[in-house]
Amino acid sequence: MYAQILIDEAKARGIDVEIVDEEANLYRLHYDGKSVLCRESLTEKTCAMAMTICDDKSLTHRTLHKAGLRVPRQASYTDMNHAAELMREWGSVVIKPASGEQGRGITVDIREEAELRQAIESALEHSNHILLEQFVHGRDLRIIVIDHEFVAAIERRPACITGNGANTVRQLIEAKNKYLAEKTDGESKIPVNKETERVIRHQNLSWDDVLADGQEVQVCKTANYHTGGTITDVTDKVSSSLQEAAEKASRVLNIPVVGMDFLVPDFAGDEYVIIEANERPGLANHEPQPTAKKFIDFLFPKTKK
Repeated sequence: MYAQILIDEAKARGIDVEIVDEEANLYRLHYDGKSVLCRESLTEKTCAMAMTICDDKSLTHRTLHKAGLRVPRQASYTDMNHAAELMREWGSVVIKPASGEQGRGITVDIREEAELRQAIESALEHSNHILLEQFVHGRDLRIIVIDHEFVAAIERRPACITGNGANTVRQLIEAKNKYLAEKTDGESKIPVNKETERVIRHQNLSWDDVLADGQEVQVCKTANYHTGGTITDVTDKVSSSLQEAAEKASRVLNIPVVGMDFLVPDFAGDEYVIIEANERPGLANHEPQPTAKKFIDFLFPKTKK
């Protein structure tokens, strides 16, 4: 799915496409004696050091902070006592693996010690390096930067279900997941796990409660497409200040194609914190914005239309 729009754009320009490994989404583009190996939107143009920094969320955080970009307070997990102390000091925390993608092992807005312990256990299933981050309220904004220039932006919202007066919360999630499986070819699914149960419980609900007709309930805290979240194009609403911050971040990280994750109170404002940098962003999520065009422009500037 993510590679296809890039392959289609390349073919439309007369660029030869060689499928290297279909299962891994590896393909090579050939044009005018030049070739570039790609994995979806990740290419040979992204150096190993940029990959290393983006793969380690604590290293990303420190790098951006040292460059004067705004990031939330963060610390590595050492023990429960220290983690609980930080939670009390910051009011609410996010627990996440230092490495990983697609929202795996992340628990958001933790205020109680029992939930903190559960979140750490969940994160440890994905990585031995766990991060505590101060929870920041805001709208979740993914900004795409290609060749260090702002290209597109989407707002990401957490998964929700809507009641019909007959089905339980669990049944509504199952029905939503069936719909998502068909619509996204299996890319998106609301997890049915302890974290989802926690979010539901915080709204004084359980798996077996029946929602009133039209009642909307948020069932995830992470605004991730892969965990059932929704995306809305907001490219035209993003201020020049936020665009410039994303472009600066791409240069600081020395990564030419990147998805920068921001939390902001207002897309038109200049307040923000940067949460993460995704070295292999799904450019298809930003249609109808010209992400595929800009991607191929970057790789093969001679083919610009």
